Amino acid sequence: MNDPSVPRLLEAAADRLPDGVRVAVVVARWNDSVTRQMLAGATWQLAEAGLPAEAVEVAWVPGAFELPLAADRLAATGSFAAVICLGAVIRGETRHDQYIAQAVASGIEQTARQRGLPVLFGVLTCESLAQAIARAGGSAADGFAGNKGAEAAAAAIEMIGLLAAIEGRSGGSARA
Repeated sequence: MNDPSVPRLLEAAADRLPDGVRVAVVVARWNDSVTRQMLAGATWQLAEAGLPAEAVEVAWVPGAFELPLAADRLAATGSFAAVICLGAVIRGETRHDQYIAQAVASGIEQTARQRGLPVLFGVLTCESLAQAIARAGGSAADGFAGNKGAEAAAAAIEMIGLLAAIEGRSGGSARA
């Protein structure tokens, strides 16, 4: 029996993806010793959720600054349920990292809202390469524990399900 005083909870499976879903991953080449490991974590997490490798497309861009444009173009195709952006912005001797990080965060958020699909911010903003390496660690043996690429993919999985639940409730078509 439904209690009208209790809000309805929109729930989505946070660990499984429905059949037919495709996900794009945009990865920055700059600091690729870090971003390759983040990509490994992300693709592992997507596979754990039942997404076959052929349903994942990876696009490499020169650096983090280029992530939003590539994410926007991929989102505009209508072919993907989510776009995951992976990069590593590491502090240097100037404030350059702050400008890059701010522009990337803003661009990714804007793309998500304008395109109406999850565009995940898997961009490390670290003080040092050692910090970045620590946040891109793990392996399949430990479930890529602490790997921010795996965490971004987990967030994408949950958001795909949540948006499908919201769209299903409103009578709209679900992407997932």
